[in-house]
Amino acid sequence: MNDRDVSPADKLALDGRVAVVTGGGGGIGRGIALALAGAGAAVAVGDIVPERAQETARRIEKDGGTALPYHLDVMDTERIGAMAAATDERFGAIDILVNNAGGVSARPFLEQSERSWRRHIDINLVSALAATSAVVPRMIRGGRGGSVINIGSIEGGRAAPNFAVYAACKAALESFTRTMALELSEHGIRVNAITPDHTVTPGTMGNRSGPVDPDTWVRPAPEAADAMARLIPLGREGDAAECGDAALFLASELASYVTGVVLPVDGGTWAAGGWVRGRDRRWTLNEGLRFG
Repeated sequence: MNDRDVSPADKLALDGRVAVVTGGGGGIGRGIALALAGAGAAVAVGDIVPERAQETARRIEKDGGTALPYHLDVMDTERIGAMAAATDERFGAIDILVNNAGGVSARPFLEQSERSWRRHIDINLVSALAATSAVVPRMIRGGRGGSVINIGSIEGGRAAPNFAVYAACKAALESFTRTMALELSEHGIRVNAITPDHTVTPGTMGNRSGPVDPDTWVRPAPEAADAMARLIPLGREGDAAECGDAALFLASELASYVTGVVLPVDGGTWAAGGWVRGRDRRWTLNEGLRFG
């Protein structure tokens, strides 16, 4: 049968595939885990908060899917390897890896301790290297190709005052993505990255620990919400499910010829390059300096 005879819906299906998602218990990771499971993949959900991993797994199973919750601290590389082994043992294969886990705190670099910047590197970069090292050999042994999706940030491609180490890690992750796309191409393994920006997650809403509970979220004041809407060309923050949709595309056969790509899922903020809407809704580089 010619590929043209296969419908786009059929190409999106992930039936029989197995995915590992780090940081899959909340926010973007949860959105991705649910999207992959909704397309038929069995999903191992790793999260440092056990209740979040379990809640996401229960949601997947409630919707008729299959999930493995796993208590995962991505700063523990041995634990990452153990999760890969547990997933392989449970499902007999791994086809998709989503390196999503990460974290950041805002601080000028010279005010950041060595312990702090080493933690940023471990969480945001080393974790992805370790998971790739643990999972991809299993993909290769499986002999049916695969998809690695790294979750970066648009901060990896621009200056990011107060986020220097985080941004450096995300820049490195983009380079790692492109290099792995070449190194793993002979095995039919595609490697791509998604770079979000402002996205509604439990962490950005003040729910940084414990179960995901939207009732506890701190909502922005109207002035702050308006400023955010003017910053983002599409006029709103992203939803984690939209990152899930992008990841589903990259994991599926619809993206069978896509590798080495860094895909912004950011409502246009990367394209804007610093341009924002003023309070009069006209485009400007800042509120006081107007062009055209």
